Amino acid sequence: MSTTTANEKTVSDGQSSTTEQRGREVSIEHEPAGRSACPECQGQVITEDEESFCTECGLVVAAEWVDRSPSLADLGMVGDAEMSIEPVNELRVDNGMHTKIAKSTDGRGNPLSSERWQKFQRLRKRHKRYQFGTQRNRAKRLNEALRDVEMIGGNLDLPDHIVKMAAQYMRGAAEARLPGGHMAWETLAGGAVLLAVRKSRIDRTEIDKAVTTHTKAPRERVCAAARKIRCETEADVPVVRPEAVMDIVDALKEDALPGAQAVRRWRLAQYLMQLGDQEPVGPGTPRSTVAAAALYAADRLLPEKQFTQQQVADAASTVVPTSKGRIARYSRELFDAYVDRHGTDDPEVGLEAERNTLR
Repeated sequence: MSTTTANEKTVSDGQSSTTEQRGREVSIEHEPAGRSACPECQGQVITEDEESFCTECGLVVAAEWVDRSPSLADLGMVGDAEMSIEPVNELRVDNGMHTKIAKSTDGRGNPLSSERWQKFQRLRKRHKRYQFGTQRNRAKRLNEALRDVEMIGGNLDLPDHIVKMAAQYMRGAAEARLPGGHMAWETLAGGAVLLAVRKSRIDRTEIDKAVTTHTKAPRERVCAAARKIRCETEADVPVVRPEAVMDIVDALKEDALPGAQAVRRWRLAQYLMQLGDQEPVGPGTPRSTVAAAALYAADRLLPEKQFTQQQVADAASTVVPTSKGRIARYSRELFDAYVDRHGTDDPEVGLEAERNTLR
């Protein structure tokens, strides 16, 4: 609680307040002074500790500056971090606790005694607990995946904001429990970078191919990982292969249909592909494989059946390795999703919905 005497005067002005006490004027602000000249006498303003003051008249331009950045506790950091306001980097899984404790020497390089070595062992063990939290194994794997994201971005000379965006996608994939089974952390790291490149406005014609060059996984698995992250985390990112259905149609050129029938199958397959992205159907599968299944499902919905599963599988294999079993499985899932969405297997409903999306 503060008291005001006759010698004290408080004036409020915006975010700062001025207090005149014993002939000295003090300005309280929430950020350091951005000026180098005193507003009263045009003298030089310098900053020491939390005060910025004039060297000529002693006017305090800024004082009691407080950093309002969120603490690690506000960001969900484990441990007692109420007073910590260290900046957070998306590429660091420990959110500011990336301290390294030497194993056999002190800070000056001198060997440790037996007693100090045991003390450092206890410190290192305790630090590891705070660094990665209770789910230590998954945190370590996420840390390695973020290193992969940083490595890919460095090899491609990507801007920092794209690398950090990819790190956010990678964190979202970890929170959604996407790693596991056939979808490795390394593959998801490449998929996250691929999505970040797609989201940005840089020229991505050659970068799409270069991402897979520096990823520890084949190109098709990286594309599948990008689709899995986009579908499972509902990331607002353009698709990696928007013309996947047309690629399968072009691969079926030996079994070409009359123009009108080909267009109807392509349009209905496009709609089924959109439906497959929304449900999602086969999220960890390359988009070209699901596109082939969508084309076969569209052929099943239309009255006149033109293709067999083997024909579609052979055509799709020229674009991406696939099998007849995958075409059968995903086409059935797409067919069921279509019936569940519209309550009928009438193809005209899907064609009308596809026309509405183009308007």
